[in-house]
Amino acid sequence: MSINFEIKLKRENKIYYEGELLTGCVQFQCPVETKHDGIVLTLEGMVNLHLSNSKSVGLMEAAFHNSLKPITILNSTYELSAPGKLFAGVSEFHFEFPLACKKEPRILYETYHGIFIYINYQLRCDVKRSFLAKSLHKIQQFCIQYKRSPSEAVKLTNKEVHFSISPDSLQKNMKERITMPRFLITGKLERTEFCLTQPLKGHLTVQHTEAAIKSIELQLLRIETCGSEEGYAKDATEIETIQIADGNVCPKLDIPLYMILPRLFTCPTLITKNFKIEFEVNLVIIFKDDYLISENFPIVLHRLHGNPI
Repeated sequence: MSINFEIKLKRENKIYYEGELLTGCVQFQCPVETKHDGIVLTLEGMVNLHLSNSKSVGLMEAAFHNSLKPITILNSTYELSAPGKLFAGVSEFHFEFPLACKKEPRILYETYHGIFIYINYQLRCDVKRSFLAKSLHKIQQFCIQYKRSPSEAVKLTNKEVHFSISPDSLQKNMKERITMPRFLITGKLERTEFCLTQPLKGHLTVQHTEAAIKSIELQLLRIETCGSEEGYAKDATEIETIQIADGNVCPKLDIPLYMILPRLFTCPTLITKNFKIEFEVNLVIIFKDDYLISENFPIVLHRLHGNPI
């Protein structure tokens, strides 16, 4: 007979903060009385680091790869039940875990799902059974977010970033500049340091251009750096791209820039001794002949509660 069970968290949105209690229950539904060899619940928090597959795999790289071991943030085990029996019907085992990191790095990093860095928190329930019956397990993931006290509030740099893009401003060699169409695109970002629950905002204006514009896009990039004593690997990958304008743009017209940051694929900018998670925005202009230019803007993200300062 099969055993159906699930891990239920008390908080429906599954978002928790360091210092809180993770509470819930493991609910079992058994058609008949069922014997087991113990029920164990494990709380796990890990930072997994990976190298890009495009990297070479020589001896030095292999040593580097082996040094990128997972970083354990949380690891607690709780015995829900000693060996015994689950009664027919519904049975519940309640649990309570403090969310605190008692060893290095002594902080719970925010949940983050990247390409080469993955910060994940989960509960795992194992139902041990005899060798004649397969042991069972279920996993329930949850999210950790920063929650700063008023005394720890971050004061954001309220500084506009004005930009001007032209052939002379781009890092091209002289030959490319001569053959490049003449254009001038100006604009601003309202700020490059902001709360990740707020949108990135600004505007741009095509002052003039010799070549027709095909598309203008705004890209959000993650910059992930994994490191150890053997060296560092840095990779930039795209999170999302939104089209700001389609087709040739009227000159002297203000075009708004507006991007909402995705929840799981961004986190507060994080710099540690083993890895870094940073973010950048690319403004990409594509001309009719598919000639492409871009301007890069590093951004700093924070998690703020209440009204940002």
